[in-house]
Amino acid sequence: MRVEVETINAFTKNDQGGNPAGVVLGLEGKTFSSKQMQSIAREVNLSETAFVLPFEKKKGSADADYCVRFFTINSEVGLCGHATIAAWTDLYQKGIINPGEYTQQIQAGILRVDILTDGRIIMDQPRPVFKKEFAAGDIASVLDVPIEWVDNTNLTPRVVSTGLNDLMIPIDTREHLFAININDARISNFEEKYGLDSFHMFTLDTVDPSSTANSRNADPFHGIHEESATGSAHGALACYLFQYGIVTAEQAMNGLAFEQGYNLQSPSEIFTRLDIKNNEIGRVQVGGHASFKGSKELEIEN
Repeated sequence: MRVEVETINAFTKNDQGGNPAGVVLGLEGKTFSSKQMQSIAREVNLSETAFVLPFEKKKGSADADYCVRFFTINSEVGLCGHATIAAWTDLYQKGIINPGEYTQQIQAGILRVDILTDGRIIMDQPRPVFKKEFAAGDIASVLDVPIEWVDNTNLTPRVVSTGLNDLMIPIDTREHLFAININDARISNFEEKYGLDSFHMFTLDTVDPSSTANSRNADPFHGIHEESATGSAHGALACYLFQYGIVTAEQAMNGLAFEQGYNLQSPSEIFTRLDIKNNEIGRVQVGGHASFKGSKELEIEN
């Protein structure tokens, strides 16, 4: 069986940068096993590959327009922001869908996706769950950096889930953020011990003054050393910054812009928006632009 895999760069800024994801469409009438999808993702060798499948109604669930599954090079994950943006951009650019409101069935549930007339894709994420806090010294030790780099922020490293367990790690300056040497083994062991899905390191010291934070994201436990744009973790970061008083409800509701990938020479831009009522976060949205970069055919065993 032959399958076409397209590469879409998600969260581009002025059609540059972004984070590449694999996208597989046209699976109607075909049966793919999890093993086959994992094999394809491994051969594509990007941080995630999205498979857009016909919706299959599950008992007690609502309807959805598509089922989307996400695979890293070594495992399936329940949610992936940049691969969602890539998959729905591919559907839109091929004329399969028009601007409007849609829903996708993923492991994290059935979530809304909006296609705007400018081609921007906006995805919903689950409401935030604020989880374990960590001491600055413990995180500094894993990152092998001075404790002051974390302590000077007066913020607490904390796990926030908007579908994935992302550990928010504040760093005092962009110079220090970019100087962090990601140790895959050390971070992977920490992720496994605490059930984490990524280390999301950020600083409020941005390149563009209109941006809220500049970020780096690593998930070596799932085979990702570092990626240049991470959608899901920025939904969590927006919630974290509101929870800790860094941004106001008005700012979060009007929308926040985040930078990522600058240290990788792949500048990316991620937008977030929160619905907040009575100081409670309701809806979490993450979005951005994406660009087609190429395609190739793979042959897999039936």
